[in-house]
Amino acid sequence: MRMMMRVKLPVDTFNTLVRKGTIEVMLQKVMAATRPEAAYFTAIEGHRGGFLVVEMASTSEIPRLAEPWFLTFNAEVSFEPVMTPEDLAKAQLNTIGPAWS
Repeated sequence: MRMMMRVKLPVDTFNTLVRKGTIEVMLQKVMAATRPEAAYFTAIEGHRGGFLVVEMASTSEIPRLAEPWFLTFNAEVSFEPVMTPEDLAKAQLNTIGPAWS
């Protein structure tokens, strides 16, 4: 299942790693563990953050994906299921709609 992983990074933790000069290595390590198919970084509610698209076969993979962010950056992590246009086409909305009209 394709999931949108939202990562909100605490300013103090991230700033400490930037000042120590270790942020790039730590971020590369966490990204390698997460293996997203796409990643976009931005500001989230006044914090550094990002949105990562990850593939998950089972919800039992949540710890594998989230723990590196928790343990490395003390991050807040959430997951939302997402679909591609092809996935949405498979939903057969044209057959569902009439049943609820």
